[in-house]
Amino acid sequence: MAINEYIPSRLWIKEYNVSYYGCRFNSRMTIIKLNNNGLILHSPAEIDEETKISIEDIGEVACIVAPGNYHFLHISSAQKAFRDAETWICPGIERKEPGIEFDWFLGNRSPDIWKEEIEQVLITGTRFMWEVAFFDKKSRTLILTDLLENFTDETPGTNLYLRLWMQYVFGMWNNPKPGPEYQFGWGNKKAVRNALNRILEWDFERIILSHGELIEHDPRSVVTRAWKNVLNTN
Repeated sequence: MAINEYIPSRLWIKEYNVSYYGCRFNSRMTIIKLNNNGLILHSPAEIDEETKISIEDIGEVACIVAPGNYHFLHISSAQKAFRDAETWICPGIERKEPGIEFDWFLGNRSPDIWKEEIEQVLITGTRFMWEVAFFDKKSRTLILTDLLENFTDETPGTNLYLRLWMQYVFGMWNNPKPGPEYQFGWGNKKAVRNALNRILEWDFERIILSHGELIEHDPRSVVTRAWKNVLNTN
């Protein structure tokens, strides 16, 4: 699939397909172009030659980011394509994939390379999944992986098996919610709630998420409703 410009001169998106335990669904790579023209590849797709050329037409890749515990599968492909780029990973990936090569861990503080342009928060305390949420201040875009999924009747590339699970087991078909791995166990809700409240302090007007439809209307209400089981607990 082609790389599409989403926010002019700032954000690009590439859709790609995922198959997981019999479920088929979409995922996204987000490309952020920093003020110095360096690129961040967020949750990379597989980088074939066509994709590599398309990315190089946008700019030079400075950073490869694995933002969540389930979003590292194509990191090695990106590293082979862009050998001079630094690799940043969400803590926990190194335990799931001991052989992964990386330069730095992501945390609650943005690294120097993007600290003036992008804010971030590490969501920890959950039982099965950690991720890092990003806020691109220039485009006022919140970028998530699995803290919010939005599968609808309009989502391309899904199959019946996915719909059955999302609709009848997790109640999240046409109803944006955190990914199933979060719903299996929030763990330390206080720690999670603190991270979510920090996200809600950001002035975002849209959400790029990894799975399902983008959120472009009233995004703050969408996430507040989706996260209510954590936000409203003591």
